[in-house]
Amino acid sequence: MDNKLIFLDVDGTLTLPGRNDPPESALRAIRAAQACGHKVFLCSGRNCDMLRPLLRYGFDGAVASSGGYVFLGDRVLYDCPMTEEQKACALRLFAENGVLLTIEAKDASYCDAGMGEFLRSASGGNSELLRWREALEQELGIRPMWEYDGRPIYKMEFMCMHPEQLVPARHALEREFRFLMPDMPEAGYLNGELVNRRFDKGRGIRRVCEALGVPLEDTIGFGDSVNDLEMIETVGVGVCMDNGSPTLKRKSDLVCPAVAEDGLARAFEKLGLVKSGRGHELE
Repeated sequence: MDNKLIFLDVDGTLTLPGRNDPPESALRAIRAAQACGHKVFLCSGRNCDMLRPLLRYGFDGAVASSGGYVFLGDRVLYDCPMTEEQKACALRLFAENGVLLTIEAKDASYCDAGMGEFLRSASGGNSELLRWREALEQELGIRPMWEYDGRPIYKMEFMCMHPEQLVPARHALEREFRFLMPDMPEAGYLNGELVNRRFDKGRGIRRVCEALGVPLEDTIGFGDSVNDLEMIETVGVGVCMDNGSPTLKRKSDLVCPAVAEDGLARAFEKLGLVKSGRGHELE
């Protein structure tokens, strides 16, 4: 088969959410695919700082920050942070309406104080949910908001209790930004991402293809959530994990087993990206 460009979402696709340790089966499949001449890229909402623990596995580049920062090896293909005016407006309107934020620069992320107390209250004291958030912040190196030093911001994640809290920010920002909300929302609160309309994962993939002179039909994308929709709609073959969003499953060409069930390795074999081995065949 022709050499392919393979794009992998991270949380819920390559790894369990918030983790930096892909299954060994996935790493073997990625190395085997690269040995066959394919190139493998991360394609994630994570910024470069959050991707750093994974880049050590030898990926060929990344579409980071949901497409806001794209690089191929040492070559930067696209770099699009928020303007200072956009950032100031978003920070003010979210703060005025009690919306908690995680803001993401290229090389650092910062989280509002009170996130733990918010989740404790919103989840009715669900200690499992609270432990997950605390582990996520520690695993991904998220810093407290008071340490933020003004560096450029690419994306924001928000949490609040009521849709009305988002109305002022939507009114001011929705022309230039998408408010991405999961189609499987968490019980008790709202969460989502503020992403610039100037980019998305699909356009990031197009930039990589143009740089390498590879047609889109020779691309394969793997994802699990609605923020992977543009990726799945852009690539030649779209694959959704079985643990993924119902919306994304309907849009994908293939649904593979969950991340914890060797899904990537089995899909790589099914698609002929690696030589077939025993124990990972898809029905």
